[in-house]
This record gives sequence, C-alpha cells and structure tokens, in this order.
Amino acid sequence: MATDKLTIESPADFHVHLRQGELSKLVTPHVRKGGFDLAYVMPNLIPPVTRTDLAVEYKMQLQAIDNSVDYLMTLYLSPDLTPEEVRKAKQAGIVGVKSYPRGVTTNSDGGIESYEVYYPVFEEMEKCDLVLNLHGEIPSDATSNTCVLDAEEKFLPHLKKLHEAFPKLRIVLEHATTRAAVEAVKSLGSTVACTITAHHLAMTVDDWAGQSWNYCKPVAKYPSDREALRNVILEGHPRFFLGSDSAPHPAKSKSVASPVHPCAAGVYTSPILLPFVAHMLESFGALDKLQNFVSDYGRAFYRRDAGANARRIVLAKVKRYQVEDTWSFGDATVRPFWVGKELGWQISDVSRSTKWLRRLAGTDRH
Repeated sequence: MATDKLTIESPADFHVHLRQGELSKLVTPHVRKGGFDLAYVMPNLIPPVTRTDLAVEYKMQLQAIDNSVDYLMTLYLSPDLTPEEVRKAKQAGIVGVKSYPRGVTTNSDGGIESYEVYYPVFEEMEKCDLVLNLHGEIPSDATSNTCVLDAEEKFLPHLKKLHEAFPKLRIVLEHATTRAAVEAVKSLGSTVACTITAHHLAMTVDDWAGQSWNYCKPVAKYPSDREALRNVILEGHPRFFLGSDSAPHPAKSKSVASPVHPCAAGVYTSPILLPFVAHMLESFGALDKLQNFVSDYGRAFYRRDAGANARRIVLAKVKRYQVEDTWSFGDATVRPFWVGKELGWQISDVSRSTKWLRRLAGTDRH
C-alpha cells in the first residue's frame, strides 16, 4: 500500500568510518544528520586503534564533536591484541574487533595474514562476548587468479572455518557484495551475521568502472549479486542488516588518480543515509522491511537496546529532492554518494524514541 510517511524507531548504523582530525569534525555530525543515533565505529585510523586506551581516547574525541550519538568502539586486529587486552576491552565497553586482510582497503597495511595465530585472541573474545568483524576479502594475487571481483568469494572458506572453530563467537561478515556471501552466511549458525551497505544495493560493476566517486572496497559486483542482496532484505532474514560502510575521503583524493597512485576507495553516504536506504528499498519493493533492516535486526544481534540518544524519525515522500554537492569544515571537503541525483524521501520530523521512553517508564517487555 502506498504511503507518504514512514516512521522509523532508533536507526542504527553498524559500520561507519568517522576518521580523525579536521575530517572527523566534518563527518561525525553527519551520522545524526542522516537520521542515525548509533554508530559502530571502524578502527582503521593512522595509526590504527589497536589498544583499549586508544579506543577510549577516540570515543572521547568523537563525543567532544557530537555527544548525541551512541558510539560503539572497536579494536583493530593486530599483534598488539592479546587475550589480556581483550579482557581490558570488555571492561572498558569496547564491543568488537575488526579484521582487515593486509592491503585490501583504506589503512589496512597492518592487516592480518593468518587467522590461526589469533586463535587465543578469538577464544578470549568468545568468552568475553566481543564481536569479530571481518572485512571479507583476500588480497589480489595473480598466481591464484584472484582480483577484486572474486576476492570476497575466495574469503568465504575462512569465514566458515572460523565459525566451526568458535561456534559461540559472534561474527559479522561486513559489507557483503556477492550472492556467494549471502548464501554462506545463511548456511551458518545464529552467531554469524552480515552487514549490507546502501550503495551496494544501488551499484553494479558498471557504476564504478571509470568512475572514481563510486569506487569502494569491496567493489560492487554483478547484477545477479546485487539481486541477491536485495532478495535477502525482501526475505526479512534477521541476520542481515545495515552497515553503511560510509567512508569519507577528502574530495581531492577521490577525484585524482595517477599512474602510481590510485584514487581512494570508499563512498560517503552518512548525511543522506536513512532517506537513501528508504529510496533504495522502495525501488525493489522492500519498504516494509525498513525498520528491521536499519534498526531492529542489527540491535538484536549486537544486543543494543535503544538508548537515551535514540530518536523516532519520520520520513516524508518528496519529489525532486536533490542530494547536496559538497560539505566542508575548515580545509576538509567531502562529496557524498548520489550527488546530483534525486531521492524520494526526506527527514521531516524527529522526536524522542518511543522505545526508549517505554524502557524509561519500565513498560518495555521485549
């Protein structure tokens, strides 16, 4: 049934990059601007967030910029991470550990090469109930005929092996782009989930080939892969939910490449995120799945109820709402995904989340 209003309770983005320095001051407020009140923050800074004290310090920096967002912090999987550090992280409220294979995406030069050496860490994470977040690609390698188009599919045996070794460890395969990844996650147990980005619901390989502003890692794949992502949302599978992988870069690093320096990998969706997700879900008949996809399923997997910052967002159906071209703060300038294109939804009203109010009153019996 057609509607011109949508009400969404406590949207949560379970994968976002908030950077550092001037760029962080520009993009961090865009989490809330885009309709979200919870941000699961990636640790691939320079240097990466490898210790609990660094994560706590980073959270304080983000709160100093915008204290109205619930920031869930993560550590970067590296040799610095020990079982003892996992216990410290748990005590400090750190939620997860992010694994980056070496060299596959932005600031991943210190990424892992072998999972087996981290088994003691994973065992302690399982005991402490920290989440393992996996960037699901293997590095490109001509000798094994591996490139960006099949790097995700070739990673999937690692996912299955980790789940078999640590069946109680909660694992999230991040930003899936392939039918194979969807099928793999669906075949595994209830402790394995998967994030899907908004931009991968929009793009295929033709959209980023030759277009630096649409280039991200993992790259968008074939139309059949995009269809699989859309179908699992239509299905309403509870272990697939939004993680935007919104990844801002200074405009000059996205627009310029040279024979020795490629353009930066990442697209930026934070400031338009909730209207954009609604726009995409409407395009393939899944608008009735919006609440679950952007809030309920992710919060259930991460066991994160709506908090004091959570809001009730009303989206209004609009015509000819065009995405702004640039945002700037100091010397930092970013351009979002979907620049110059139109969205069919816009945030029209914001109020305190009714879920939070029920919890406050003690009447939420979930």
